[in-house]
Amino acid sequence: MNEDMVLAIGAEAIKTTIFLAAPMLIAAMVIGIVVSVLQAITQINESTLTFIPKMVAIILVLVVMAPWMLELMKTYTSDILSHAGEWVR
Repeated sequence: MNEDMVLAIGAEAIKTTIFLAAPMLIAAMVIGIVVSVLQAITQINESTLTFIPKMVAIILVLVVMAPWMLELMKTYTSDILSHAGEWVR
């Protein structure tokens, strides 16, 4: 195993992590911005108001995107395990 292989494995791991986390993070960010704008418009300064909508949005995104996320994790894991023999040498 040389440096190029290690960098390729690390880059693929980071890319997979970003792909898995991005949908939920984007949903939380969008809901947070929308609720913040509504709070600014109505002048309701309740810090806990954003918590429940963000939780609901993240759960909905997780339910909708779960098959794709599982397929992505399965593909990454099978790629890592199928190339493990090459990397050990």
